[in-house]
Amino acid sequence: MTEDKSPRPLVIPQLIVGLGNPEAKYQQTRHNIGFTAVEALARFWQLNWSENRKFQGWFAEGTTAEGNKVKLLKPTTYMNNSGTAIRAVIDWYKLPPESVLVIYDDMDLPLGKLRLRLSGSAGGHNGMKSTISHLGTQNFPRLRIGIGRSNGNYESISHVLGNFSQSEIELLTPTLDIVVKAVESSLIYGVEKAMSLYNSKS
Repeated sequence: MTEDKSPRPLVIPQLIVGLGNPEAKYQQTRHNIGFTAVEALARFWQLNWSENRKFQGWFAEGTTAEGNKVKLLKPTTYMNNSGTAIRAVIDWYKLPPESVLVIYDDMDLPLGKLRLRLSGSAGGHNGMKSTISHLGTQNFPRLRIGIGRSNGNYESISHVLGNFSQSEIELLTPTLDIVVKAVESSLIYGVEKAMSLYNSKS
């Protein structure tokens, strides 16, 4: 039996989701870095957010300078039910799960490090557990942004729901620039190429 050496199809995101919690008190927390990331993308592409009750979230869509159509989502379902909002969008637009790029926080990565992957488990992240459950698959790309672990003085929950310090915010500013470049690259060249370009740069 001969090995299939045909090239794998490009995975190009069509819906980019940032995970987070909707209330103002969560706005600057580590757990909301997914929201912060898609907000940076919306600014870069000059897209406007509007609340969409059908999608249970804040939604933006438009076309990038390179001509790629893109949709952004910030679920307002709270983290543990993020998959409900994502499912509503992909059902409405008839998108395949592999076209969904989910951006979220990861304690197992040092602060500011990025990891772009084509698939994988939830890794204990409740937002990703909900997403995997509602999409019915783990085979969709995700971009994890490192928030680091607590210094031992705080429980994990207090750490992820705590605000970034000023020094952490200063470190994350260039990280968000890399996030924008990595996502832009994934739209043009595919997620796999963007992985090779940006997983080592953060």
